[in-house]
Amino acid sequence: MSFDFQQVYDLVDDVPNGSVASYGMLASLLPGVTARMVGRALSRLEDGAKTPWHRIVNSTGAIAPRPGAAEQRQRLEGEGIAFRKNGHVDMGAHQWPGPSPIWIEKSCMDPIDVMEIVSTWRRRRSDK
Repeated sequence: MSFDFQQVYDLVDDVPNGSVASYGMLASLLPGVTARMVGRALSRLEDGAKTPWHRIVNSTGAIAPRPGAAEQRQRLEGEGIAFRKNGHVDMGAHQWPGPSPIWIEKSCMDPIDVMEIVSTWRRRRSDK
């Protein structure tokens, strides 16, 4: 199955500094796209791309063990992202609340549909 990576990049561009989203969160907003497809699109970004790929983690807040993992953590820490004792992002403190009205309008999605999707995202509790 082929899809337009640009739709993933446009959504990743909507995740602001200081927030993180999971591959699955993004996929839930892109019809016909899976979390793995989001990961594949991000892995194909060209070096030097401005898309903030580092703001995307797995559903538990973990950074995938791959080349670039140390850089991803460094970039996130540089944006003030806190990590729990287990090395995962504190999703309770930094989870992206959802797409901006500008992205929603550009994507031609119904805002109510987007709100319903976002309401299914679970907030993760922080380790104290």
